[in-house]
Amino acid sequence: MGTDHDRARARSRLAAPTPVTAGRDRPDTADDRGDGGSDWAPGWLGEDDDADRSDWAPDSSRWRAARWSPGRGGVVVLVVVGLVAVVVAALTVWRDRPTAQAVPPLPAVEVRPADEADAGTEGAVGTPAETSPPAAAEELVVSVVGLVDRAGLVRLAPGSRVADALAAAGGPRPGADVLGLNMAERVDDGDQILVGAVAPDGGPTTVGSARVGSGAAAVGSAGVPADANSKAGKVNLNAAGEADLDALPGVGPVTAAAIVAWRQSNGKFTDVEQLGEVDGIGPARLAKLRELVTV
Repeated sequence: MGTDHDRARARSRLAAPTPVTAGRDRPDTADDRGDGGSDWAPGWLGEDDDADRSDWAPDSSRWRAARWSPGRGGVVVLVVVGLVAVVVAALTVWRDRPTAQAVPPLPAVEVRPADEADAGTEGAVGTPAETSPPAAAEELVVSVVGLVDRAGLVRLAPGSRVADALAAAGGPRPGADVLGLNMAERVDDGDQILVGAVAPDGGPTTVGSARVGSGAAAVGSAGVPADANSKAGKVNLNAAGEADLDALPGVGPVTAAAIVAWRQSNGKFTDVEQLGEVDGIGPARLAKLRELVTV
């Protein structure tokens, strides 16, 4: 029976896988099996299994004394990373900081008294504010005498001309000397316009037409014959005022005042050529005035 039993056990062993156990270089023998009969176990399942497994299991005791060291290069990297983090945080805080904005200047407010403010409010509601009427322009009073329909004083608006004065007096009569008057000449308050008669048959003019400024003697007055050198309508340099001289073409207020000043300093003009001695009158202007003035 021993032989059959051994054969059966050999077959079972051949049927089962045979692991290779560390430290075992020989197969199991009968001594290894012992006399246990059915309680027998192979040697690779014996008590030495724990010792064999300890060779493969990690030894945790040798890691207990270990310490992590980054080394010099690792320390430098950590310092650089820390500095970068600090700089980024500082820039973020600086960018998000509150900024003070300048307050725009307030518009100027006009302070008015209470009564004026109330008046302005009433005017805005619907009550028209009383406005002072514009000052009426002062009328001009001019004397128109001679051959006109209605000789006497006429009232004209400021800036009126000789033609306006004649129209206000009814216009010149037939035979009146209108060529001796400058119809476009402006008139001043207090002026006198003398409308003379045309000389019959080309004879000498006894009464010429002229505009006489206030305070100046009439040129060619009635009853005073004009001399041979005088012509109707010319301005007498010795009798004309600044307004009369200002009406001459090419003569303004400054030049007219200069002519009167020369006359006051040097006496009466004895020749028209003496106008060349007045400041502001040159040869060209003197040539224009020769036919318009007389002495």
